[in-house]
Amino acid sequence: MNKIADFTNKTVLVTGGSMGIGKAIAVGFAKSGANIVLCSRNIVKETEKELLGLGASTLSLSMDVTIESSVEHAVVEAIGKFGNIDILVNNAGNFSDGVVRKMSKDVWDNVIDVNLNGVFNCTKVVLSKATPNRIINITSVQGQAGVIGASNYAAAKAGVIGFTKSVAKEVARKNTTVNAIALGFINTGMLKRLPETLQDNILVQIPMGRFGYPEEVSDLVLFLASDRASYITGQSINLNGGYYM
Repeated sequence: MNKIADFTNKTVLVTGGSMGIGKAIAVGFAKSGANIVLCSRNIVKETEKELLGLGASTLSLSMDVTIESSVEHAVVEAIGKFGNIDILVNNAGNFSDGVVRKMSKDVWDNVIDVNLNGVFNCTKVVLSKATPNRIINITSVQGQAGVIGASNYAAAKAGVIGFTKSVAKEVARKNTTVNAIALGFINTGMLKRLPETLQDNILVQIPMGRFGYPEEVSDLVLFLASDRASYITGQSINLNGGYYM
């Protein structure tokens, strides 16, 4: 299989990188020669082992994206090992559903904190401590189309899109690109938590008639991180099988 790009001597930091979509992204970069910094609240040794088995120099760090000092500690450690962070992938996310009239302030705050404030914290610290040339933010179709019972998640993911556009303008003169990928329903993690009947209802609304694969997300991330995407910035690129156009 041909590589999308060669990332030898490049270092990529992936938040929420231990499982699901984050793991697929990390594996894609590992197969393309990058040094991998896996950041998550809980280190998953099996993922680290898999990346090492692919020959990738790998550093697993416990990091809470909602705490700036935690992010700073992890970024400094990563730079100490690899010298720089060339690519930042803001992938960490969580969810806690409920209709807005019944949603507690704590539930609202927690989802906003991880999905939006976490992107701010990681981007701010990496830009202040390193010289990245690519920042890629994982957002969601729910931030574009909305969804019943997830106003907190939809608001956070919509915020990521606006944040992406603004930061892209701030750093463009430094030849740093900032883009977002708005995911539809990917066959992992969050989708799998839904009852099968609800998954079936979603599926009939997807023109391509299937859910996406984590590897398809990884391929798009790698393209946006490559030299071939050097003139793409401030964009939110849909990966949703036609669910939202």
